[in-house]
Amino acid sequence: MRPTLPLLVKTDFPALQRKVLETLQINLGYKCNQTCLHCHVNAGPHRTEMMDEDTVKLVLAVLQTRHIKTVDLTGGAPELNENFRALVQQARQMGARVIDRCNLTILSEPGQEGLAEFLAEQGVEVTASLPCYSPSNVDRQRGDGVFERSIAGLQLLNELGYGQPGSGLTLNLVYNPQGPVLPPAQGPLEADYKRELWQHFGIRFNQLFAITNMPVQRFGSTLVSKGSFEGYMRLLKESYRSENLETVMCRTLLSVDWQGYLYDCDFNQMLGIPATLGTASRPHLRDLLGANVTGTPIRVADHCYGCTAGQGSSCGGALETEPSGQKLACAAGES
Repeated sequence: MRPTLPLLVKTDFPALQRKVLETLQINLGYKCNQTCLHCHVNAGPHRTEMMDEDTVKLVLAVLQTRHIKTVDLTGGAPELNENFRALVQQARQMGARVIDRCNLTILSEPGQEGLAEFLAEQGVEVTASLPCYSPSNVDRQRGDGVFERSIAGLQLLNELGYGQPGSGLTLNLVYNPQGPVLPPAQGPLEADYKRELWQHFGIRFNQLFAITNMPVQRFGSTLVSKGSFEGYMRLLKESYRSENLETVMCRTLLSVDWQGYLYDCDFNQMLGIPATLGTASRPHLRDLLGANVTGTPIRVADHCYGCTAGQGSSCGGALETEPSGQKLACAAGES
């Protein structure tokens, strides 16, 4: 079930316009080796949608033509796309910063031997999902045995230099709440993660990103089935902070789906809300080769309140640095 209709009503979310395009967030496919409860993509092992070689070549043409600064690779598990390594290598050769949104367990999947070493050799930034430092909480949200495999993946990345001072290899972690609540203040939670992961597992990392769960796809369906959808939307709206509007990710980012179609963000992609670009009703990477997107309108709906609620939320974590005063939720295992 796709909980689309509740979000596509007339919204009072403020109008937004795009600034200079700096980032392409590229969804290489919806196939994943995990099936996480909070997943807004509804990714899993059964999904077959994967970006083909021709579309990857078009991505590279856009990077070269528009001089895109950052390539943000996501999925599913982006590494499962057979074109992943070629795209990374060529994007890095063009001088682009490349981010791999890694679920950590992919590093130990059959057929992915040498993946961690490849990422280190290419200087790829790893942004890894670890929704808690508690084994039971992680396994409840992501599946049995995921925590142990995630820790092993982090230790491997540390051995290669990731997260280590002076290495130049960036390792960031991502926290998602386990229920219809806002994430706690990012700063204090990061301090907890660093203390617990170092003391118990000898793991270092650079930053923690606290990201609000979006009421889209699997997480949205769960909210609907539990009768919590309206209450969660009310929480997002009541927690709106206008100062977060300036730095929401859609201002400088376009999301690309596995077929090459363009959206203002990954969430709009999942809801089938295409970006606005010229006269194209459903703009594609081809339309981006010669178009000027600065100043174009960003399509908004009620789910956009998820990015401006409380401390704000983007793919780079909270939009503000001041503590919100909320209690920390990881060890408590809220649901």
